[in-house]
Amino acid sequence: MAGDAEKKSELLDTLRERLKERIYAAITMVAVVVGLAQNPHTEHWTAAVYVAGTAVGLWLATLVADVQSHRVVHKRFPGRAEVRHMLYVTSPLLSSAAGPLLMDALSATGALHLSTALWTAVGADIAGLAAWGYAGGRRMGGGLLVSCLAAVVDAAIGVGVVGVKLVAGH
Repeated sequence: MAGDAEKKSELLDTLRERLKERIYAAITMVAVVVGLAQNPHTEHWTAAVYVAGTAVGLWLATLVADVQSHRVVHKRFPGRAEVRHMLYVTSPLLSSAAGPLLMDALSATGALHLSTALWTAVGADIAGLAAWGYAGGRRMGGGLLVSCLAAVVDAAIGVGVVGVKLVAGH
């Protein structure tokens, strides 16, 4: 029984780590995409390179930090299983590019203006943050009001990032 509880705890910790990375990447991607949407000279290929570069850069930086911290704490390089775990946990950082890249590609077909596509991606990321806030409120046993409040708070963080980017400019 104790072994099952420990495995469940490890699984939940892994899911928590993955969700943390997904949320962190979404907030970071909001800032990058707002910057691209503000620039009237942004082209489709530029937006794609910046979005993909941001996602890959975040992922690589996190892997470097994970390996470095592992070496310092454990006084050795991570083993194969530990590296697999690091790759699994950090993979949501790469998925943060999916929405903005999809909207960029849709815009490239002429379906909508690039600026509109980028702002839509920002809105989708903020809505995603709100959804995670709501889900967290529900998972913790909160009622509808508490869960909606959690969603509003998480969305406000995304809106705050947008506000800072708008005030700071490019």
